[in-house]
Amino acid sequence: MSLDSLKAAVPDFAKDLRLNLGSVIGNSDLPQQQLWGTVLACAIAARSPRVLRELEPEAKAALSPEAYTAAKSAAAVMAMNNVFYRTRHLLSDPEYGTLRAGLRMNVIGNPGVEKVDFELWSLAVSAINGCGQCLDSHEQVLRKAGVGRETVQEAFKIASVIQAVAVTLDAEDALAAE
Repeated sequence: MSLDSLKAAVPDFAKDLRLNLGSVIGNSDLPQQQLWGTVLACAIAARSPRVLRELEPEAKAALSPEAYTAAKSAAAVMAMNNVFYRTRHLLSDPEYGTLRAGLRMNVIGNPGVEKVDFELWSLAVSAINGCGQCLDSHEQVLRKAGVGRETVQEAFKIASVIQAVAVTLDAEDALAAE
């Protein structure tokens, strides 16, 4: 299981996705930990068993045990936060924004890796899950930490390509099962 087999599985009608998958992962300027943590967190967030099975072994090999766990933690906590904060933001009653969240999210304060890496992974997952409030929050933390826009964009490029590959392959799998 690997990036190469995932690229090979992408059908010809989605050739752009195959090429983009190779470039956003294979030619990324991100440090290994940021790259593979983003890949793993996004593969989880994309909810595609096939994509996760293909990318997880390479991510696990490239990451320390702490970073591997932290990337999975970013996907988990953002799955909760993205629904909560997106919903609160979308409700027309602004009073919900004044209420205490009351949800545990301790991992954000102590992720077990560099805060910048965890924030980058959280931003990428938030891009897949479509939470504008979380995207803004994580982008601001990253920018205040000196992370450039190019790095932030690199994370959501990875998110967009992994999500598109997941949607495409899951659709092809569903159609083949008919």
